[in-house]
Amino acid sequence: MSAQPVFEVLDGRYVATELASGPWDRNAQHGGAPAALLARTFERLPSPGGLSLARLTYEFLRPVPIGPVEVRAEVTRTGRRLQLLDGSMLADGVEVVRARALRILAADSGRAYSEEIAPPPGPKEGRTGELPGLHRPRFATDAIEIRFVAGAFGGGPATAWFRLTRPLVGDEKPSALQCLAAAGDFGAGLSGTLSRDDYLFINPDLTLYVEREPVGEWICLESQTRITADGIGVAESVLYDERSRVGRATQALLIAPR
Repeated sequence: MSAQPVFEVLDGRYVATELASGPWDRNAQHGGAPAALLARTFERLPSPGGLSLARLTYEFLRPVPIGPVEVRAEVTRTGRRLQLLDGSMLADGVEVVRARALRILAADSGRAYSEEIAPPPGPKEGRTGELPGLHRPRFATDAIEIRFVAGAFGGGPATAWFRLTRPLVGDEKPSALQCLAAAGDFGAGLSGTLSRDDYLFINPDLTLYVEREPVGEWICLESQTRITADGIGVAESVLYDERSRVGRATQALLIAPR
């Protein structure tokens, strides 16, 4: 893994490098970068034994700038069976991302449970997908490796594997949960049906449901976008690691002509 990180640490603050850049503006982050950093922050909060992360929800309130950001997180409710965590990312004192995590008591594996769902063909069987016409460097091509096993960018339903190729913070190896959060925000872009030249389609939110903690460095998204004539666009992704299904991601979409 290359040494240059997505976020550097300077004087107790995080500094987003150009590797965090998103598709629309080289000076604003891709949603996967703050999502992964907040997931890392939640991971570091204390947890009673037996509780597992079940849900991560993000609200992208404003464009998240490249440069210094502050991350805060705290436990707002805790008990033997569940725990709520609240977090936020700020730039120049203004909240740009709000997040909440839910930990719940893990299921008793001795009781009835759903069978594991096998993943799609693995990343070794995938192919790279191009994102023409976008600035470089950027998160989607210079911090993430993407390998398609079905479909392609902008062609409707698609399936692809994702892994971080750069450290998220400093020289740390990112956790599987951080990889899940980084990849989970790609569903709308992966399965989009509208021309980027003619339309904006931006997700102001992201919710990740985690059925079990992922393992390994690869996360797969099996994604589909629906846009109705008189409704809201929604992107849905089933999430896998190389063993089996691990959860689901959902995004509401702001659709607007350019």
